[in-house]
Amino acid sequence: MTGKGSTTELLNEAQVYDLCAKAFAEKHLENRRILAIIPDNSRTAPMDIMFRVVYKLLAERVRALDFLVALGTHPPMSDEAINKRVGITQAERKTKYPRARFFNHDWKDPNQLKNIGTITEDEVARISKGLMRQNVDVTINKMVFDYDMLMIIGPTFPHEVVGFSGGNKYLFPGIAGHEIIDMFHWLGALLTNPVIIGTKYTAVRAVVDKAATFLPMERMCLSLVMKGEELSGLYIGKPEEAWSAASDLSDKLDIVYKDHPYQKVLSCAPKMYDDIWTGGKCMYKLESVVADGGELIIYAPHITEVSVTHGAVIEKIGYHVRDYFLRQMDRFKDIPGGVMAHSTHVKGIGTFENGVEKPRVNVVLATQIPPDMCKKINLGYRDPKTIHFEEWEGREDEGILYVPKAGEMLYRLRNDPFRK
Repeated sequence: MTGKGSTTELLNEAQVYDLCAKAFAEKHLENRRILAIIPDNSRTAPMDIMFRVVYKLLAERVRALDFLVALGTHPPMSDEAINKRVGITQAERKTKYPRARFFNHDWKDPNQLKNIGTITEDEVARISKGLMRQNVDVTINKMVFDYDMLMIIGPTFPHEVVGFSGGNKYLFPGIAGHEIIDMFHWLGALLTNPVIIGTKYTAVRAVVDKAATFLPMERMCLSLVMKGEELSGLYIGKPEEAWSAASDLSDKLDIVYKDHPYQKVLSCAPKMYDDIWTGGKCMYKLESVVADGGELIIYAPHITEVSVTHGAVIEKIGYHVRDYFLRQMDRFKDIPGGVMAHSTHVKGIGTFENGVEKPRVNVVLATQIPPDMCKKINLGYRDPKTIHFEEWEGREDEGILYVPKAGEMLYRLRNDPFRK
């Protein structure tokens, strides 16, 4: 594996080029067909730098160099959005970067997918320590079979479902079908966000890595670690190895420790989150530092809808704690596990006893989603116009936390009751 990372120094484009040149030279990539798997706009990363470097090093050496956006179940990106993601114009696609082709993944189009194997119920039971027992079909975008190598390029952050994102997660769920996506998201929900987030090796990571073993072609990963908006680490090698090194650095850079919980948290969503499906990260990453009975406000005046893709299902079931679903699974047997998992992650942990639901945290939306819809989906409402940042800043000693850009940094208590 080739790599470099630091908690104090940043990497520039020349250093990225040198690291990639060394790693690619060791792989003898001449005349090979390469499919690069890249993130959509919901991840902070210098994809413009990574695109320029990879193209410069490989475009004239390989038979094919294509780019597939790892959307998971997110909506497709327009050509304009893809161009912006990789830092080019539409004209430059044809003139400066003519050998690069770009594709969106579509998780719900059966014509795009191929079944590559099954994780048996015994193996699922072993990995989950008995939490789940079912066969899981592993499907993936079938265009991967047109290539000799899959080159994963993307960042690693603490993640609510898998522990730390990155590595083979760009394949599953990034370019996968719904069966494996629903299965492991629900497994993550069963374990609960406060327990799993920021934990390196988890049962869900084991499922993701197991699914990747069904792929016959070579896999390579360029795993990035961010320090805010800047690149602090790059590790290149097999996905499992590159991700491992990246998650170790992310653990040092992307977790903020607090000495005490807060009664009120204002969690501000950046504009890269365009619905609650993605903006829910503003809850996931802060749940552990909200006091019992406290309130967390997702402040996102730019958000107008619950989910571009899954809105109808979420409106049907609402947001609830895990046990609300577990105690009534017959009612929800036809609901995709991934959607139920999202529901529990946004609502947070809590109890459901004798028909009464008691979430630990009160989650409030300060968005353009109207009050009646917030009530329908079982979340609180606040008019974003009533929120003034100066009333939140500098009040941590009073039990009030203001996070101006939430969603990627994990906040955790030094004496974390969820990780004992």
